[in-house]
Amino acid sequence: MTVLAIDDLDAGVRVLTLNRPLKHNALDTTLTKALLEALEAAHGDTTCRALVLTGAGPSFCAGADTKEFAQFSGGDGSLAQDRADLTTRLHATFAKIDKPVVAAVRGNALGGGAGLALACDLLVAADDMRFGYPEVRHGIVAAVVMANLVRQLGRKTAFSLVATARLIDGSEAQRLGLALESLPASQVLGRAVEVAAGMAAWSPVAMAATKRLFYRVAELPLEAALDAGRDTNIIMRNFGKAAAVVG
Repeated sequence: MTVLAIDDLDAGVRVLTLNRPLKHNALDTTLTKALLEALEAAHGDTTCRALVLTGAGPSFCAGADTKEFAQFSGGDGSLAQDRADLTTRLHATFAKIDKPVVAAVRGNALGGGAGLALACDLLVAADDMRFGYPEVRHGIVAAVVMANLVRQLGRKTAFSLVATARLIDGSEAQRLGLALESLPASQVLGRAVEVAAGMAAWSPVAMAATKRLFYRVAELPLEAALDAGRDTNIIMRNFGKAAAVVG
């Protein structure tokens, strides 16, 4: 059984389904690599114009595979370092690829699973979603996943989630601005596909430029961000003129 199902739908939407339902789609090395490779493949595939990430079974993703992580204790630490490097690369890739990614989250999105949901560009949540960072309960740290959380939620609320290990549902995620919508679980995947299809309908050049600029300006001071916007404005206007001439 493949750990990651890949389905191409109409309108250029590709659905990636984490497929370890008996493990609540916990992220082991095999699944993490498969997801990274699928994202990188989508980046260079002109037939794919938007992505939806979801999970098979009752959960989106319950976080890291604790059984595998137990094997990393002791030794020379190289296994733990390799795994951390892989996770870091995966989370960075969501922002680097030129296709928008919509998370369709039902059931548990915990720890690494919560981080995976937030790494996506947009999130459609089930009303009864269980989203949070329970790492401190187990004497560990929500480490790699903290970067996106702080950037997207703000310091005080982000700290409350990682320090108290409380879980939130879809309605609260929407209120906090983490989720685009909160819906009954049965409607989440369909709605996420609709959102992705809407973005897939736009010019792929404009969408890629929009996403690239968005993540760039998010990390820049105001004047530098304005300069980046000006540069993109000029590039896109010249692109439009060139396209008109070719057409």
